[in-house]
Amino acid sequence: MSTKERFTGTISRGIRCPIIREGDDLAQIVSDSVLKAAEGEGFELRDRDVIAVTESIVARAQGNYATVENIAKDVREKLGGGTIGVIFPILSRNRFAICLRGISMGAKKVVLMLSYPSDEVGNELVSLDQLDAAGVNPYSDVLTLEKYRELFGENRHPFTGVDYVAYYEGLIRECGAEPVILFANQAKAILDFADCILTCDIHTRRRTKRILKDAGAKVVLGLDDILNAPVDGSGYNENYGLLGSNKSTEDKVKLFPRASQDLVLNIQKRILEACGKHVEVMVYGDGAFKDPQGKIWELADPVVSPFHTEGLIGTPNELKLKYLADNDYKDLSGEALKEAISESIRKKDSDLKGSMASQGTTPRQLTDLIGSLCDLTSGSGDKGTPVVLVQGYFDNYTND
Repeated sequence: MSTKERFTGTISRGIRCPIIREGDDLAQIVSDSVLKAAEGEGFELRDRDVIAVTESIVARAQGNYATVENIAKDVREKLGGGTIGVIFPILSRNRFAICLRGISMGAKKVVLMLSYPSDEVGNELVSLDQLDAAGVNPYSDVLTLEKYRELFGENRHPFTGVDYVAYYEGLIRECGAEPVILFANQAKAILDFADCILTCDIHTRRRTKRILKDAGAKVVLGLDDILNAPVDGSGYNENYGLLGSNKSTEDKVKLFPRASQDLVLNIQKRILEACGKHVEVMVYGDGAFKDPQGKIWELADPVVSPFHTEGLIGTPNELKLKYLADNDYKDLSGEALKEAISESIRKKDSDLKGSMASQGTTPRQLTDLIGSLCDLTSGSGDKGTPVVLVQGYFDNYTND
């Protein structure tokens, strides 16, 4: 047996870093942390390793924060400060509640229209079985709060224990606005109650805006249009506004990072200068995966990776080994099978799209796949590993 034979494939390592503060030299900290980890743990960096940096520390180093007062001022100036229709938000204390606080402070009346049976990312208000039992058609029926309570009572989130309907209603009232709660999935339904609309969906926002504008709404904005420029010196995100923001304190949000392409290129350059290896670098947020138990789709950020080096553009180009083993080489075994499959990999086309031998491989962007791996590796709690090193991701069965 060759001493060079490898027995492992892709390896994902969480890299511990110092606590990041505003103004820190993040490129240096990330590069130094990865290099120290390699030295301390006894592994070597290789070409095409991926260094992934969570968006949270990028935004923190940038000082990209805004207060609820900043949000309120922007909402008031852009939507008039009277009655505002706020539609299709996700159910989240971390992601949306703090935004709703600022929105409500910028209005006299908030007509909050929630999608049902769940929000965009799968947080459930009622079950499909409950809708069936009540004879409710979620595609057409508009429910008032009173009708919702009559049919379904109180429904607490299975993980957080929060009744988000009551929570959001109370939050609007606490901020000095009059709350009206509706349940509907047709965007146009809000126009019976308000004509200045703030649509809060994430991945469907462009379609929702188009539908509302075509239906004659006076003003249509999305969360991406709020804080897309500084307000009284606040942070901002020119592309995503409030999308991708997280609660920082009870009256402040951390926004999605901006203008960070230079950061990933700087980290790539530092690693090349330090050890001669050409690594890929990305900033990542939520992974794009769905929890089978809670039915929650993780992706509450507008994209998985807002910034990445050029080598992470594209999709995997892989053969399905079990397809080759069960079909093309079904009569082979042992070393003969291994060599036949290895030869197929070495000679594979540069674009396998449509090939039967590639069916069943994951047809997703590299940044979405690697970002999901990194999000699961780093977690969102107290692991203290906001940087992830992925090794061997671009290797295949033939690499030693």
